[in-house]
Amino acid sequence: MLLFSSFPLKYRYHRLAASLIFKAVLPVWQCVCVAVCVCACFMFLSLCLPSDINECETIPDACKGEMKCFNHYGGYLCLPRSASVIPAPEPPITPTETNPCPLGYEPQGDTCVDINECEREEHDCQPSQECINTVGAFTCQCPDGYRKVGTECIDIDECRYRYCQHRCVNVPGSFSCQCEPGFQLAGNNRSCIDVNECDMGAPCSQRCYNTYGTFLCRCDQGYELGPDGFACNDIDECSYSSYLCQYQCVNEPGKFSCVCPEGYQLQGTRLCQDINECETGEHQCTDTQTCVNIHGRYQCVDSNRCQEPYVQVSENRCVCPVNKPVCRDLPFSIVHRYMSITSERSVPSDIFQIQATSVSPGAYNTFRIRSGDENGDFYIRQINNISAMLVLARAVSGPREYTLDLEMVSVNPLLSYQGNYQTSSALRLSIYVGPYTF
Repeated sequence: MLLFSSFPLKYRYHRLAASLIFKAVLPVWQCVCVAVCVCACFMFLSLCLPSDINECETIPDACKGEMKCFNHYGGYLCLPRSASVIPAPEPPITPTETNPCPLGYEPQGDTCVDINECEREEHDCQPSQECINTVGAFTCQCPDGYRKVGTECIDIDECRYRYCQHRCVNVPGSFSCQCEPGFQLAGNNRSCIDVNECDMGAPCSQRCYNTYGTFLCRCDQGYELGPDGFACNDIDECSYSSYLCQYQCVNEPGKFSCVCPEGYQLQGTRLCQDINECETGEHQCTDTQTCVNIHGRYQCVDSNRCQEPYVQVSENRCVCPVNKPVCRDLPFSIVHRYMSITSERSVPSDIFQIQATSVSPGAYNTFRIRSGDENGDFYIRQINNISAMLVLARAVSGPREYTLDLEMVSVNPLLSYQGNYQTSSALRLSIYVGPYTF
């Protein structure tokens, strides 16, 4: 909607002429002369002033497209077809003697000064518009962010011009830029720069890695990332396999460790090795006892284990004197030995070799288990005339102890004339079966 406030010049001359007619105080005989002068003045004005041309009628297609032509004095306007023109009301006709100044001015002494229509509120600007005083007139100006359409101020949608890098939010009279998650506005309030979430307290429980527009959480060794992507949960390595440790696996935060039973020590990171308490001095055997190391523990045995009718002749060796009748049916000598084996040992398994220390010329030797193997867990495999192997026949579990009398019987035909052609000696072997397979 447009408002024409310009006052045509020709109307000002008409008003001037009229004022001459109605204001002149002349004698009656001069009225005819004045009337003739007035009529001549009007004729002169009509001949001298140019008449307006209606370009909307004289110019073919003065406005293109959907625009409509509106004629006004001295020109024309192309406006949308929905626009309408409301001519400004003509200012009241005042005698030139009262205000001899042009429109928009007022007399001040001998000069004409501009009228500030904005201060006097003699304007027709809308409440949303700002009145700007100009020389001889005024204009209605829209606030920043608005454009004038007709008499109204319409918000400018700045987001149509893609000022923002990511998202644009139009607001009345302005706009704002917003960034996607993981970014923040740069100093120009339009561009978006990456946010380093790791430096801003990202919720990673252990390690944080910044990436473009986001971040990643990672865990230390021994931990795994939880379903939320932030928390690190301990990995129970012990639940994955029963072979991580030889004895027992103990889960710890971020790792695991292997432990060994009492009497054993960790060898490396997962194996258990028997502690030889007899060598380390961690035993309580007396001076009359001998410390025997076995799997997982130790055993204190008497230094003299000879029993009647045997007598001790050296360490661990007992002899039955030939002058004692009872010794006739007993092995001549008994040697005490000790050994330890693990539980569930694979079978058959060679565990102890018997070796004759002295052999008479022409003697024939045989080996046997004299006692202690009531369940048949062992057997003897003879290697040659002077040695044999004790073999574990069945897998056994500990802790358990065997005492086997392994006998070597010697037959010497060369001594048959003496009637003493057969003799024997025994090895008393104490076998300790440990509680574990290691």
